[in-house]
Amino acid sequence: MVLSPASVARAEPYSRVVVRAALWLALLAPFFYLSYGFANWLASRRDDVGSIVFSWEHGIPFVAWTIVPYWSINLFYGLSLLLNNDRQGVDRLAGRYLTAQIVAVACFILFPLTATFVRPATTGLPGFLFAVLGGFDKPFNQAPSLHIALLVIIWDHWRRRLGGFLLPVWHGWCLLIGASVLTTWQHHFIDIPTGALLGFFALWLFPRSGALPFSGARLTSDAKVRRLALFYALGAVLALAGAALGAFVCAVALFLLWPALALAIVALAYAGAGEKVFQKSADGSITLASRVLLLPYRLGARANIWAWTRKLAPQVAIADGVFLGRFPTAREANGFGTVIDLAAELERPAAADCRWISFPMVDLLPPPVAIRQQAAGALESARRDGTVLVCCALGFQRSAGVVAEWLVATGRAKTSTLAREMLAALGRPVHLAEATDPAAS
Repeated sequence: MVLSPASVARAEPYSRVVVRAALWLALLAPFFYLSYGFANWLASRRDDVGSIVFSWEHGIPFVAWTIVPYWSINLFYGLSLLLNNDRQGVDRLAGRYLTAQIVAVACFILFPLTATFVRPATTGLPGFLFAVLGGFDKPFNQAPSLHIALLVIIWDHWRRRLGGFLLPVWHGWCLLIGASVLTTWQHHFIDIPTGALLGFFALWLFPRSGALPFSGARLTSDAKVRRLALFYALGAVLALAGAALGAFVCAVALFLLWPALALAIVALAYAGAGEKVFQKSADGSITLASRVLLLPYRLGARANIWAWTRKLAPQVAIADGVFLGRFPTAREANGFGTVIDLAAELERPAAADCRWISFPMVDLLPPPVAIRQQAAGALESARRDGTVLVCCALGFQRSAGVVAEWLVATGRAKTSTLAREMLAALGRPVHLAEATDPAAS
């Protein structure tokens, strides 16, 4: 199979897709050359443009023929816009392109860097391609590498559509494109991870399907939630400052940009964007962009789970085959018929093959009444088919709230106070918060 079925089925006439793609190309192409060239021109007029080069980079060989895969990204740039099922797909891909270009050019203007290696003379096809490249691209516009950012976007776009032997071929060609930014002496190493981070940010900002992460966002009026947002925002600022100041000592400090971005995204979740920023689906999976961007935060969340629950039983029995606990490992999850998952920030373990139902909720926020009731209803339905684990990160608040809702709704507890007492008697900390209007979180 060459193309997946999803790539063949189209929800609207393909002619409309082509027209939308052509319109976007008519905007994106001149915007790229004008903005990219302007950043190059500004940098060329400055006498304080530095560079970030690791000593080991001097051992990278110049491989002239890799200019061919380097240039091929231009072809895939346009083809990717045409390879879409509908106009929304075109719009979202164009949004990713535009995001990468705007952020990269802004960085080129604010923090210009230059490539320091001087390429040897080349002839033949490589010589021609290098000459064309040199006609508009100067040794500036380095970090983040726009080439790498666009590569991440285009790689993700095609990997979902190719199948069979073409998929590993595509992965291999993309690796060549990525390596070519070094072997053509067009970029230095630090440009690659910063460019990849930008590419994944663009993927996150314009996901392939579902709601945009900031759609419907409203600034919270809850003072406690605002403090949580400010707490994460402060962490992001400190990490950003560490990256900026540490770069003067060692370029490795720039990797702090990763946790800075992750914490900024979490801060936005608490500020009003809500659970959508984690991009978690009803089956517990998350998008690749969310997995990559929020990895530093999720590592911290995992450490927090261990610190708070290491001396507690992973799960405790509530009643009639229903269990309450922390976020399970795959082995633990597979011991239950169904897992009801309330943790927006955590991903379903890859090896978990039990039935998994996710109702993503943001930690420490009062759950919307409607979502809590839906989760309690799903719990009662799943209980009839086997054992059920209700979990969040720690098993103290979100999952406990849903279990308490279920206890009252099914008559196992006459009041929420009695439900709280039943849960507290099991020996686990329980922190139940009053639910607020659904729009509040």
